[in-house]
Amino acid sequence: MSTSIDDLLGFEEEQPAQEGAARGGRVGGALRTLAVAGALTAVVVAGLRTVGLQLSLWVVVAGVLALLAVRRVTAALAPPPPPRSGARIAAGEEDGHYHWAARDALRAAINGWERPLDWSAGNPRRFAERILPRLGELADERLRQRHGLTRESDPVRARALMGDRLSAFLDTPLRRTPSPRDLAVIVAELERI
Repeated sequence: MSTSIDDLLGFEEEQPAQEGAARGGRVGGALRTLAVAGALTAVVVAGLRTVGLQLSLWVVVAGVLALLAVRRVTAALAPPPPPRSGARIAAGEEDGHYHWAARDALRAAINGWERPLDWSAGNPRRFAERILPRLGELADERLRQRHGLTRESDPVRARALMGDRLSAFLDTPLRRTPSPRDLAVIVAELERI
């Protein structure tokens, strides 16, 4: 018996196993359904007789078969379960499409800023209530991570590290909502901390 290198390195896709064949075929599935229906019918009839009710056996059988049929149809039409949050992601190349249903931390972060910025556009009071505290938290976090202080713990040094423009922006009440260009300058100064 001789085998060539082409035979060893050749690749043929395996045909996916038939789902019905893995479960015993149609006859096995029908017998299993009838057995479950018989068991459920016996339980329902016994339960009804225990409480003193009588119902035609054919009505109970029809009801149980209808419930099993509804269960099978809903199981077939149900969407696949969402991936577990702790599940490992398979290694390999991505398919190149954005998966909108996936939990995306970047999308959540963008939405966390986009909506309040949109909502407060043109309203200085809303901007001062919603956006300024977030920018202050960002400045404090950058100061804490890079220099071991916050604006509250060491205001003089924090002001020197942040610069006059950023400090004034965060500390003084606004008379108007800053333009996107002004916000870009503020964000650049935040990144420089």
